Amino acid sequence: QVHLVESGGGLAQAGGSLRLSCAASGRAFSSLTMAWFRQAPGKEREFVAASTYSGDTIDYADSVKGRFTISRDNAKNTVYLQMNSLKPEDTAVYYCAARYGGAWRSLGAYDLWGQGTQVTVSS
Repeated sequence: QVHLVESGGGLAQAGGSLRLSCAASGRAFSSLTMAWFRQAPGKEREFVAASTYSGDTIDYADSVKGRFTISRDNAKNTVYLQMNSLKPEDTAVYYCAARYGGAWRSLGAYDLWGQGTQVTVSS
């Protein structure tokens, strides 16, 4: 069983930056596609970014492309989300997710989830 634990959320001003981390423990990190989703109050959870284990496939939601960067340190079983040029509309609970297989944007494709970390961006 793989357990995912996010960290790094907090409060930032518009235009600022935050970096989220997600550490995976349990079975091997290898072959896991890692992704970030977010859920704003009153809204559905939505895809943010995903990376296959090798990094040969990286995908971003249009709303964060050019501002957010997903990266991973496979030696540390950790995936990161560097968030730059933050906007108030980026305010949400951010969730780390994992699956064995390719990168997908679909919520239902992921069966491993972290507990979430709050990101709040003030204007």
